[in-house]
Amino acid sequence: MLYSVLSTLLQVIVPISIPVISGALLKRFQGLDTRPLVTLYLYFLSPALILETLAKADISYQDIYQTLGFSLLNLVLLWLVAVIIGRLIKLPSDEQAGLTLVSTFTNSVNYGLPLVLLAFGQLGLDKASVYVIGQMIIVNTVGVYLAARSNFSMKEAVKSVFTLPSIYAAAAAILLRVTGASLPAGIAQGITMAAAAYSPVVLAILGAQMVSVAGVPMKSGSKKAFRSGIAIRMLLSPLVALFALWLLQIEGVLFSVLLILACMPAAVNASALAEKFGASPQTVSKCILWTTLASFMTLPILIVLLK
Repeated sequence: MLYSVLSTLLQVIVPISIPVISGALLKRFQGLDTRPLVTLYLYFLSPALILETLAKADISYQDIYQTLGFSLLNLVLLWLVAVIIGRLIKLPSDEQAGLTLVSTFTNSVNYGLPLVLLAFGQLGLDKASVYVIGQMIIVNTVGVYLAARSNFSMKEAVKSVFTLPSIYAAAAAILLRVTGASLPAGIAQGITMAAAAYSPVVLAILGAQMVSVAGVPMKSGSKKAFRSGIAIRMLLSPLVALFALWLLQIEGVLFSVLLILACMPAAVNASALAEKFGASPQTVSKCILWTTLASFMTLPILIVLLK
């Protein structure tokens, strides 16, 4: 068991940690501005990866139905857990909103996709692609609602979904699969090159963002929400995901991939939503940092158990 965990650390976590550490060092000593990189990742690298992966993915309609069903069921269950715990410990509304964001949304794009690729290969990445598309839609609709209840505009939320290039890349990939068509060789090669750059760039962004949130002060009254967020994301979310997977009778590689993605640390974009809508951004930022650091130890153990 110990040998397997160490082996997984060397084969999966160490490769991932190199661009993460590089991004953190560049932020710390060179003041790396991640905004242009986020734009590059969001509007170019991510659509390229989604288009290439979905167009070639070894997935069935059953995989799609089960993945979408799991995404929605897992979201509802985690939301209920966050609401119940928030009421039990009597959190104010802003802290409750922050706790809900931390509990329900994981870093499946920036961190999850590279991890799944290294741990389970191309087949794992194929299975993960559907989940990630679903998460992009959910974060930009349900996520906005959870962060800003009274300020929520359904029209704005739906509009934000259709500003994501990855949605159109997914639609193009589905069209290619349905029609049996393929892209011209030169274009396909260019998309493959862009997709290959996805992992190191987004992991460097993650490292830089971790340094940014490390210095964010936390109010004294936020400690209960912070501890609850850590407990839900690191301890309860695996149990909730296992229950949802069992209920939907999901098995095989899809089971492993979905469980890994559901157990990822808190989503980095939750911090942006919390900042924009006043959903306790300090608490959310600290939860992102500490759940990410903890995941470097917990995820190798989970991967070994799943394999």
